[in-house]
Amino acid sequence: MALAVTSSSIAISSSSSSSLRAEQVVQLNTTTFQPSDRAHLVSPTILSLSVKRSVVVKALNPESRRNDAIVTSAATTFAPDVMEKSVEVEDFEKLAKDLENSSPLEIMDKALEKYGNDIAIAFSGAEDVALIEYAHLTGRPYRVFSLDTGRLNPETYKFFDAVEKHYNIRIEYMFPDSVEVQALVRTKGLFSFYEDGHQECCRVRKVRPLRRALKGLRAWITGQRKDQSPGTRSQVPVVQVDPVFEGLDGGSGSLVKWNPVANVAGNDIWNFLRTMDVPVNSLHAQGYVSIGCEPCTRAVLPGQHEREGRWWWEDAKAKECGLHKGNIKEESVNANGNDTLHANASVSDIFNSNDILTLTRPGMENLLKMEGRKDPWIVVLYAPWCQFCQAMEASCVELAEKLGGSGMKVGKFRADGDEKAFAQQELQLGSFPTILFFPKHSSRPIKYSSEKRDVDSLMAFVNALR
Repeated sequence: MALAVTSSSIAISSSSSSSLRAEQVVQLNTTTFQPSDRAHLVSPTILSLSVKRSVVVKALNPESRRNDAIVTSAATTFAPDVMEKSVEVEDFEKLAKDLENSSPLEIMDKALEKYGNDIAIAFSGAEDVALIEYAHLTGRPYRVFSLDTGRLNPETYKFFDAVEKHYNIRIEYMFPDSVEVQALVRTKGLFSFYEDGHQECCRVRKVRPLRRALKGLRAWITGQRKDQSPGTRSQVPVVQVDPVFEGLDGGSGSLVKWNPVANVAGNDIWNFLRTMDVPVNSLHAQGYVSIGCEPCTRAVLPGQHEREGRWWWEDAKAKECGLHKGNIKEESVNANGNDTLHANASVSDIFNSNDILTLTRPGMENLLKMEGRKDPWIVVLYAPWCQFCQAMEASCVELAEKLGGSGMKVGKFRADGDEKAFAQQELQLGSFPTILFFPKHSSRPIKYSSEKRDVDSLMAFVNALR
């Protein structure tokens, strides 16, 4: 009987003591199991064993692997008895501790050595180029993949091309499912994430393509750092069993996640990139630090944290897209979806000025009624713990001073905690802060849609409507 396998083939022939038999050659590969048309004559008690190895570069999203049920049947019927070998399970927690004080280069070398062609670097088009440089310095072969969401900046696409040429590599791109993207856009439009959060769009354009990519790997390498988001990533280890995604073998624990720069500070990453003179995204020179999709990324001001440029219209705790969900630190949340600290009434209030009126729930309900509105109003819906509300406090106070005596009233309404549901349903609250203009002769408030919150932009909005 002959059994042929794609990467290593074993041919076993046997005959009865009475006569020679012609056995069909059974061809077994990763997806099919079918007999050959040829007969193979052998002499009694002959056992031939041949092993042929070949290096195959597997795609990140391979077709389904062999039919395990068929393989088991073939082995049971035709293969000789083989003693079952025990598989040693790696203790990745211990490995993470052993590598905790290792350099990124050492960690990268260890990862590539252990997994070879079954591991790939996830490249986002930002400072992840440091990972490629470390891999290049090891002298080992390596693979790089990236998620093309279809909404990246032009500068990012140019950066991809520069990286490919610099390292003489080909980045393996993963794209979102076109049917899913069409359904999302037709149902909610191109910019629905500004109103109901970025998670759904990221799930379609990033998370699901990543899930397909990782199905073809046994391990992946990311650029996660603890200092990228101290509130959510402070516990990132240098290596771990991926708690969210599955790898080539399927099932929980089938994928290993390596984070070689987990303990490296952002400034040190940039010092490394400058020293090695590698390509960088030109957006960095324009004030962009953390770079994602074009509609959801903007430059940050001096002194601001790098993640403040991502999904800036949302609460700070929501600044994750889902790619690293398993590394997000969980915090206690109350029934209103707010952090316990946020719901604490002792948090210092903001927008404190004699020119800004504090509105209660009944006051807001009266503003929504035409008969109760004698003057135009501009109202900011805020949460005192929100850093974006805190950042625009000076502009709002100055706006109120400029509008003093003009017949325009300026108010503030704290819209977190118990009032959040009301603000979302009745006041168009999508994120903090939300600014509303209540015209004197209109029954519906007008939402300020711009992200520019300087006093001149706010005054232009008011002057255009009053």
